[in-house]
Amino acid sequence: MSFSQEIPLFPLTAQVLPGGKMKLRIFEARYTRMVKEALRNASPFAICMINQSVDKDHDNYILPLATLVQVIDFEPLNDGFLGITVEGTERCRVTPLRIEKDGLRIGNVEPLGQWQELPCSDKDQSLQQRLKEIYRVYPELGELYPEPELNSATWVCQRWLEILPLEPEVKQQLLDHDSCQSAREYLQQLVQ
Repeated sequence: MSFSQEIPLFPLTAQVLPGGKMKLRIFEARYTRMVKEALRNASPFAICMINQSVDKDHDNYILPLATLVQVIDFEPLNDGFLGITVEGTERCRVTPLRIEKDGLRIGNVEPLGQWQELPCSDKDQSLQQRLKEIYRVYPELGELYPEPELNSATWVCQRWLEILPLEPEVKQQLLDHDSCQSAREYLQQLVQ
């Protein structure tokens, strides 16, 4: 996608970034419709972080930096709901436009492209090693990445930003750059 267009928004407290994968449990009718349309049309939707300090009807409830995602797998769950796995494809800036009758939010989405690819350096060793440890301790995360790109500082920083419980505003600031360098410096200090 190279120009702005209207697409569905999926607000969450978590975030997935380009190259990242996330399992979701879909149970609300509006999101079931969103997933069916995404699968039928091979179209993306945007996973957006929410501002938990304001009411969901407030203009600033949806934070502006989000990620376009594609559904890469789905399965019926034992509880009758739908399980999907999405993969982040591109950073984007969203402007919420309207809420449809069933409550599905639609936004204007402007793609921001990928972060510039940066290789890992010696300073990134603790980030690499601790991420490997996390994937070993939490195999449900590790199994999403059978071939982790641990030599890519960009990939490593994106995975850290997905799993760390940072304030949404902090994540938004770190994502609002053309490369991972700001996030990398922040994470190196945090993880050491």
